[in-house]
Amino acid sequence: MKVLVTGASGFVGSAFLARAAIENRFSLRAALRSDVQVLPPSVVPVFVEGLSATADWREGVKECDAVVHTAARVHVMHDTSYDPLTEFRRVNVEGSLKLARQAVESGVKRFIYISSIKVNGEETVLGKPFTADDPPAAVDPYGISKREAEEGLKQLATDTGMEVVIIRPPLVYGPGVKANFLSMMRWLNKGVPLPLGAINNQRSLVAMDNLVDLIVTCIDNPAAANQTFLAGDGEDLSTSQLLRRMAAAMGKPARLLPVPAWMLEAGASLLGRRAVALRLCGSLQVDITKAHRLLNWIPPVSVDEALRKTARHFLEAQFR
Repeated sequence: MKVLVTGASGFVGSAFLARAAIENRFSLRAALRSDVQVLPPSVVPVFVEGLSATADWREGVKECDAVVHTAARVHVMHDTSYDPLTEFRRVNVEGSLKLARQAVESGVKRFIYISSIKVNGEETVLGKPFTADDPPAAVDPYGISKREAEEGLKQLATDTGMEVVIIRPPLVYGPGVKANFLSMMRWLNKGVPLPLGAINNQRSLVAMDNLVDLIVTCIDNPAAANQTFLAGDGEDLSTSQLLRRMAAAMGKPARLLPVPAWMLEAGASLLGRRAVALRLCGSLQVDITKAHRLLNWIPPVSVDEALRKTARHFLEAQFR
């Protein structure tokens, strides 16, 4: 089976390629914008101008059986675009649908779209996780663009017969993780006291190894056709638990101060950082039962094992 991977230089795309190349189950092509990226020897590079309505994907999708589409304009905390929604739509909606249409024309049988839990919404009531079949409730421009791309791909599947599989991950972590997760590891590594010792929320995460395993499962499992799945580790953690277990994985003490969540939320609101408080104190849980029921998929890596792998990569990088 020949598979094209977009976003091959990104966090998810590169991890998928590394795993798939080792297993040697698929003939792999990687869509790249330049030749800077180092690929596994068995992976064939295909150069494209980027994800847009004008990109030409014909060479990339030629004779392919499946596309794993990880490329996207990603969510950023402080977007400086004049019109963020328009920019997200230009890449994530128009670019993705251009790729999918050319995939159809080339006879691609299955299109796997890596979406986002933000399509479901920003938070859940404690103990009531999102499910794959909940009505979408995207709020921010990134989530809206991902929802619209999903809708366009589903319509294309209906019109053409190409199978579309949608995977919505929550926060993805693993070796090389950036953004807030990296900041958390830096705080713990420095022993910075954090006012996060009394947060009793519940949040779902997904280790990169688990997300990649689900993607691999969806490439050729007949039951995945035209389905939407939520990805997760199968164990939810409070912010306080995550910090303590990450610290243990790093061999560091977790210096957590038991500041009440309501006090943190009030202070963050006064400082104009309510969104930060939401992520730290609010709950966001996902139900992965559908993937288990239809695909017999169980996350192969435990949270603690994944945290240790992430910590080891982070600590090794400090001495390079």
